[in-house]
Amino acid sequence: MDFAFDARTEELRARLLAFMDEHVYPAEEVAHEQRQRLSSPWENPPVVEELKEEARRQGLWNLFLPDAEYGAGLTNLQYAPLAEITGRSPQLAPTATNCAAPDTGNMEVLAQFGDERQKKQWLEPLLAGEIRSAFAMTEPDVASSDATNITTHIRREGDEYVISGRKWYISGAMHPDCTIFIVMGKTDPDGPDIRRQQSMVLVPRDTPGVTVKRAMQVFGYEDHYHGGHAEVVFDEARVPVSNLIGEEGGGFAIAQARLGPGRIHHCMRLIGMAERAIELMCRRAVSREAFGKTLAQQGVVQNWIADARVAVEQLRLLVLKTAWMMDTVGNRGAHTEIQAIKIATPRTVVGILDRAIQLHGAGGVSQDFPLAELYAGARTLMLADGPDEVHQRSLARREIKKYL
Repeated sequence: MDFAFDARTEELRARLLAFMDEHVYPAEEVAHEQRQRLSSPWENPPVVEELKEEARRQGLWNLFLPDAEYGAGLTNLQYAPLAEITGRSPQLAPTATNCAAPDTGNMEVLAQFGDERQKKQWLEPLLAGEIRSAFAMTEPDVASSDATNITTHIRREGDEYVISGRKWYISGAMHPDCTIFIVMGKTDPDGPDIRRQQSMVLVPRDTPGVTVKRAMQVFGYEDHYHGGHAEVVFDEARVPVSNLIGEEGGGFAIAQARLGPGRIHHCMRLIGMAERAIELMCRRAVSREAFGKTLAQQGVVQNWIADARVAVEQLRLLVLKTAWMMDTVGNRGAHTEIQAIKIATPRTVVGILDRAIQLHGAGGVSQDFPLAELYAGARTLMLADGPDEVHQRSLARREIKKYL
């Protein structure tokens, strides 16, 4: 395994680091101020559109998509250090570069499984950043940690599918530019294979019977920059049969294909969040005094910073190994590693952010620093894309199986 950055990655890293310094970090406070004056909290502040234009001009666009026909054509190993950089400003940088979830996963699904009409109608405007999208899978009335539990029903009537069900925490659904949902439901609820009961269909937001009911909060935050997390009701919503993605019964497999890259992308960005936290810890530690010396001279603070650095270096190596394996043996071959990073990264980064908040005192939980919002996002990722315990269960079974 050689994790040295190749020439293309180094060139993109340099450009992206400069973009962050010159445009993204200065825009954070501007975006916050502009948001206070918007007529709707779900609109993008004007500075976000300016960032998107600049990122496109610099060629820092769709970096996540390995399909060279549609995206940058980078491997997972090449993209990892770039996603880490954008993770330092998760509210702005992923959106500015068109690398924000859930659009990234939805574009991957359409690129891999969509037909030509679906790509033309939905993938192309998503790639251009003209529209946003949402992925509707999680449901409030069942344990969605087991995706076979979903109850949303998709029945066929002639040339149409009729969708009924209730979803929640549907990321991106509150954004005014969100025009399309990828909805997972059951087309064969009584089928003998529980992993062949589900299908995915494209449902335009303006379809009669689709109601975006409310925004769901996450630790009191509404995640405006990513279009929020909504509760959505589908009440006999009808779409053409041609809106089926792939084949009937293929929804579970498509979901697994979508979630593998999504999990590693989250972990890449989480490392960037941890690096931002360490930087803020160090700056705070050298600038504040308590009990006659700077915080940086306090032994406990030194331990926090040292432990954080060790943890981040460990996580980065594990994520890079996982990225390398996904590139060389495929997502299935890297299944254990993907689960390992999904367990280890959010948990560890939450701990680093918690120490950074503690070091900042009351300021750490305020809106004057990004730490509280970063903490909310990192803690949520211990649930998103499968809770830790599900990955631990699967990983343990795979380990134990070697000895049976």
